[in-house]
Amino acid sequence: MKLIAAVDKRWGIGLDNKLLISIPEDMKYFRETTKGNVVVMGRKTLESFPGKKPLNNRINIVLTKDRNYKVEGATVCNTKEEVLEEVKKYDTNNVYIIGGESIYRLFEDECDTALITKIDFEYEADKRFPNLDEHGWELVEKSEEQTYFDIVYYFCTYKKN
Repeated sequence: MKLIAAVDKRWGIGLDNKLLISIPEDMKYFRETTKGNVVVMGRKTLESFPGKKPLNNRINIVLTKDRNYKVEGATVCNTKEEVLEEVKKYDTNNVYIIGGESIYRLFEDECDTALITKIDFEYEADKRFPNLDEHGWELVEKSEEQTYFDIVYYFCTYKKN
């Protein structure tokens, strides 16, 4: 399984249940990478999407403690174990953990690759991604510098040591 996220300098990922910034090339990268694959997310992440609807052209798995939660177009699981059982139906190389903070932390140990868009700016954030530089991960690939107006960012690939 893989983690995929955009993070700021301090590994911030969100504020008030919204992304810190929407960079078109990063959104395109996310769409192209996850399209046709399995995405695992928490309820709040799902509810941050337009119309609070699952992502098109993907198998959506939502983890929530709410046993009565239902959403059309997604499989709802109530425990980490249920999610792990559900993803056994698929090639684990095609399973992406897409957030939010508690979901990333819950599944970090199950993943071997992290696709991180590192934004060279520090935003106000109330949600953070685990700092992979301090969690036994190795940066194995880093794109050339990318820019969006005055924002500098890099597409990075981490592998678990």
